[in-house]
Parts: sequence; structure tokens; C-alpha cells
Amino acid sequence: MDTLVKMSHITKRFPGVKALSDISFDIRPGEVHILLGENGAGKSTLMKILSGAYEPDEGTISIHDKEYNRLTPKLSAESGISIIYQELSVINELSIQENIFVGKMLKKKVAGVTVIDQEAMRKVTRELLESIDLNRKPSALVGSLSISEKQMVEIAKAVAFNAQVIVMDEPTSSLSDDEVARLFKIIERLKAEGKGIVYISHKLKEIMQIGDRVTVLKDGTYVGTHDVKDITMDKLVTMMVGRELKDKYLGSGDIHELGKVIFEVKNLTRRDGYVKNISFNLREGEVLGFSGLIGAGRSETMCAIFGADPISSGEIYLQGKRLHIKNPYDALKCGIGLVTENRRETGFFHNFSIKRNISIARQLKHTGFGGLWGLVDFKDEQKVAEEQRTAIQIKCASLEQGITQLSGGNQQKVILGKWMAAGVRLIIFDEPTKGIDVGTKAEIYKLMRTLTENGIGVIVVSSELPELLSVCDRMIVMNEGKISAEFSAAEATEEKLVKAATVDMNEAGGNEYAE
Repeated sequence: MDTLVKMSHITKRFPGVKALSDISFDIRPGEVHILLGENGAGKSTLMKILSGAYEPDEGTISIHDKEYNRLTPKLSAESGISIIYQELSVINELSIQENIFVGKMLKKKVAGVTVIDQEAMRKVTRELLESIDLNRKPSALVGSLSISEKQMVEIAKAVAFNAQVIVMDEPTSSLSDDEVARLFKIIERLKAEGKGIVYISHKLKEIMQIGDRVTVLKDGTYVGTHDVKDITMDKLVTMMVGRELKDKYLGSGDIHELGKVIFEVKNLTRRDGYVKNISFNLREGEVLGFSGLIGAGRSETMCAIFGADPISSGEIYLQGKRLHIKNPYDALKCGIGLVTENRRETGFFHNFSIKRNISIARQLKHTGFGGLWGLVDFKDEQKVAEEQRTAIQIKCASLEQGITQLSGGNQQKVILGKWMAAGVRLIIFDEPTKGIDVGTKAEIYKLMRTLTENGIGVIVVSSELPELLSVCDRMIVMNEGKISAEFSAAEATEEKLVKAATVDMNEAGGNEYAE
């Protein structure tokens, strides 16, 4: 069999937009086929058609030589297709074992009565967890896992039922380097077993490392398919955006005039101990970056500043005024916004329109009784949403669209627009370009610099070192809940950042790399 799946001449329309136009795509046994394109290019739409979530308007899908005009989710799963979406579909309230077998419980006969075979499911779950090197008990609640561990549970679900085609949408967006290496080993094993892998990612280096073939989409149209070994990263970028990006990241080598201190944190310690005695400041016109490994305390620091997690001690100042923040509403009233790492869970309201998501923080900030008054100024809502759509270049058919209909990059723009509309004076970006294409990344970096030029403070937490090195004027490295080093843009290198993030602070005697 030459192909496991063949999608031919697929076209899909939504109100006001043609999402896919005459797309053909195939998956072969034992290969990793990269699906590449900017946000909004149609990658997720094409895969949702393969999963049966969407019905194509035109075209056919062939699986194991059987041809279909459309698939249902049940038929897709029964045909051996498993999709791991970027927005994880695990159920936090269930155990790992229950997540793997939800809807597919193993059963046995006891005295002529059919019952759930817990022992068999436990055994299978243990074997799956061992195969992906996830050191957790089958009974562990998924809600207690880290994002990276939840990602591994999704992979276990896909492997559990002998899927022949596994689609991975941004699978490494929440993984550390070690976890990425482990994932790549799993992918190699799946390839050796004859599985077909569709791999969606914007990280070009890992695409070149793991991919066999790459297909590029742009604005819902087919650009081309190439063997990975025969193409360069620069050529892929040109295919994606339709032009060469001379500066893939904004700010390379730029020196910016810095003003007075506008934000300061003194001796901040979280009640749970994840962050200990953190002190730093942010100057006018500066983009301040935070680096470190997953779990180093970067996001935990930002959540404490934002009032999402309680502190036991410390002081926070914005424009010289001491703030007393007990919750995110206090932070909003004080002029602080947080673009969270997991935009789908904590960044926006799924059931709200684009317009309402943009205006909600502004309405809460200006309404009475702690935000409970609930009155909505509809004229103001429309006005500020239009202003942000234009200013940030949000691509949408209408502001009345549901936010879940947008690409990840445009969802991120809506979240940024929410804080800009609320008139905040400090915006914290936590992994701001996770799962976002290079073109939209450049737009977000330009927006960050525009914010600083307008006197708004910008803090960036990122696991992508090239991003920090090219966007930030200064970088703070965290390790084990403390600051381990600080570098100016001129001093910082990837090697220095990695060393400061990984050195044992106790052995090194504290802040060895700080100036």
C-alpha cells in the first residue's frame, strides 16, 4: 500500500471565508509528513476534516483504499486515525487510566454479568506510561499533571488503540528539551512500526530534524510538497509567507533608549514556596525577558504579580506607587494585564464573540461593585473592538464571530487587544508566540515595541532563547524559584542563558552569572 490516507481536492467554506481551496494531501506508512503554514493557512481545518469534525464541501478522502465524501468522528477513529490537538482534550477530573479508556472501557464476564475490567485497563495503562517514560500512576488525576505530562497522556491515548495515522498539532509547544527528545524517540518507534505521522509545527529546526516530507499551505491554498532533505529553512519561510523574512525576529542588535524605572518587585515570595525572594525592575522603553527551564518559577512569578496565586511577602510598585494585589481583578484595576501561557484555558471566553472578548476587561475595570454591576456599554464595546481590530490587524470575517473560529495567532491578538482596550500600563506576555507562525510572531514583536514606545511596560516569559535574545533589552534567568543571572542584550548568548538555567545554584554558590 503506497498511502495510508489520501485527501483529494478538498474545499471547505465558512461564512465569509474560503478556508480551503482544492487541497490534496497524503500520508504514507513509516513517514513523518510535516504540515506547515502560517496561522489561518488551513492546517487545522484540513485535519478536522480528516477527524470528521468538519465536512468538506468538495473533495474525497481515501483510507485503506476506501473512498469517502466525508467522515464522522466515529468512522475516522475506527479507520485508525488519531488526532492530538494543540488544545489538549484530556479531562482533568478523570485519572490517566480513565482518560485513556474513556468511551472504550475494557470489559469482562463475571458470573455471567458484564463488568468493567479495571485490572486489565490498569495493566495496559502502566505499559503505555512506561513506553513513553511518564513516571505516573494510572490512578493519578490528570488535573494534577503539568501541561507537558498531559501532552504525553494524549500521546498514550493515540498509541493505546493502534492508530495507523497519528496527527500531532504543535506537540512540543509545552515540552522541555528533554521531553522533546523523548517524544522524537517515540515518533521514530512509531515510524518503524509503519505508522504515518502528520506533524504540525512552526519550529523549523525540529521540522528539519524529524520530518520526511513537508507540505506548505498558505491562505487555504496548496503551495507545494518537498522532501525535507531537499529544502532549506529559508525556502520554507518564503513558501509560508510569500516573501523572504530578512529578520525573523524583531530587534536584532537594536539599542533602545531606556528611561526611569516604571515597575519594580521587591523580595517577592509565594506562599507555596515556588518563588523565593524575587527582586527586579523594569525601565521605560524596555522589553524585559525571563528565561529558565519549565518549573523554574518564571510563570509562577508572573501569576503571583497578577494576583492569581497568593504571596507571603514582598512589595510591588507601578510608576512609583505601591500596589496591593490580592486577585486578578485588583491587578486589572491597578493597570496590569497578563497574556497567559495557555490561552485556551485561561486567555479568553470560549462562548463569547471576538468583540466581547476584546471589551470584557475594559467593562470590568470601569464598572462598579468589584466588577459585579454587570452593565455593558454596547456602543463603547463596538468602538473599542473596531479600534483594536484595526490596530492589531486581527483577521476575522466579523467581530461577532466566536473567538474559537480564529487561528491561534489571531486568538492571541484578541487577548492582547483585550488588555490594550483596558488601558493597562504593564503587560506580561507568558510564552506569547507558542504555536504561532513566523509571520504573526514578527507582528507581535512589533506590537511589543510599539507598547514600550507608548510608555507601557512589557515583560516576556519565553522558552525560545532566540526569541528572548532578539526581542528583549535585558534578560533575567530563573532557576529553582530564584533569580540565577541577569544579562543585557549585548552580553547575553544562548550558552550563557542555558548555563544559568541549568547550573545547580547550591553548588554554584548562588547568583554566579549575575552582573
